[in-house]
Amino acid sequence: MSRGPSDPEAKKIIIDEDWKAQVEAEKEVAERLRRAEAGPAAAGAASAASAAPGPLPPPTQDALATTLAMQAMVGLGLVPNPATGKMEAQLQTAKYLIDTIQMLQEKTEGNRTAGESAALEHLLHELRLGYVAVAEKAKTEAPTPQ
Repeated sequence: MSRGPSDPEAKKIIIDEDWKAQVEAEKEVAERLRRAEAGPAAAGAASAASAAPGPLPPPTQDALATTLAMQAMVGLGLVPNPATGKMEAQLQTAKYLIDTIQMLQEKTEGNRTAGESAALEHLLHELRLGYVAVAEKAKTEAPTPQ
C-alpha cells in the first residue's frame, strides 16, 4: 500500500545533526590544507587577517579522525603534501595513520554516538580501499628484476 501525501509517515524526515558537524570539520581541515599549500607568500599577503585567527571549533572525535584521515591521504599520495606541494606516496606512513584511526575506533568503542561510529567506519573503509589501490599500483609499476 503506497502512502499518500497526507500520511504522516510519508512526510517523516530524519535529520542527523552529526553529519553537519563532520562536514564543518572536514571543511576546516580542507581550508587549513589550502592555506598551508599557499605557502609563505600568501601568508605575507594576508598578514593582518591571519595575525588574529578566529576561534577554533571545539575539539571533537570527528575532527581528530578527519585530520588523521587527511594525513593518511597525503601518505597515500592522493592529496598534495602541504610541505612540498607534491603528490608523493609514503605507504608506511599511510598504514600507520590508518592503524591509528583503527586504534581510536577500538579505544572509543561504546563511547561514540551513532554518527561518530558511522564516520569512523566510513573513513576506515575509504582509506583501506585507497591503500590497497595505491599498493597494487606501486606493485605493477615497480621495475621487475632481471
